[in-house]
Amino acid sequence: MDKNILLISQGATFMVDAISKNLTAAGYKIIHTAPKMDELNAHQNDALVYVFYLGDFVNEIKDVLIYLKDLCMERDTLLILIGNPAELSTVEQTIPSALVAARFERPFDFKKLIDELARLEQANSDNARKKNILLVDDDGTFLKMVKGWLSPEYRVTIVSSGVQALMYIADNTPDLILLDYEMPVTSGPQVLEMIRSESKVGSIPVIFLTGRGDRESVMKVMEFKPDGYLLKSLDKNALLKALDKFFDKKRYQELHNQSIQ
Repeated sequence: MDKNILLISQGATFMVDAISKNLTAAGYKIIHTAPKMDELNAHQNDALVYVFYLGDFVNEIKDVLIYLKDLCMERDTLLILIGNPAELSTVEQTIPSALVAARFERPFDFKKLIDELARLEQANSDNARKKNILLVDDDGTFLKMVKGWLSPEYRVTIVSSGVQALMYIADNTPDLILLDYEMPVTSGPQVLEMIRSESKVGSIPVIFLTGRGDRESVMKVMEFKPDGYLLKSLDKNALLKALDKFFDKKRYQELHNQSIQ
């Protein structure tokens, strides 16, 4: 995890200045931005950690909160919220708690904030050694559930549309894409076709997720030549076992290819 922190706040206040000074003294580089979509868009790639200092203005920026939620989902950003109970509750009506790395109620202890950042840095360092899976599905509930299942073993990035998936892989190379076969607007097969047509990302393994397990449906899914398919009805243990088997097989193939070169 880099040492950049995007500090989101509505103007400069005594507390915002104090946060900035304490984090700078702890070795972090602070990038200030306002809770506005154009500014968040301009700075979205500047840091992997966002510290959002809340205020009563959060009641008036629903569109910004939705945009911030999407950023956290697409970029796997670590979001830290600081505010009073009412402000935190308002934000978490739009940004689910599963996407919030940490939350602090005012008044808070600066040391605890710095300790939490250090913990997240260590966890992120450990996480970086895990295989990265991009999970694509238009069902938000399914996304959160499966991410919760897989996160202890894998780095999981979730997006809710084919377009978002294509935007993600334009800048990132996951080790595997779990792709919903049936999605509105841009279907799974259409996304796979676009991935395979691009030499830069064409070799990324893609496994379809399908809700239909009958022979005819499976044959139709496999016509598009994915790297496999998994039923969406699989439970946690079965899904983890299937993914472990996939990566074990892939590792064996890579070792075999190296041995005959």
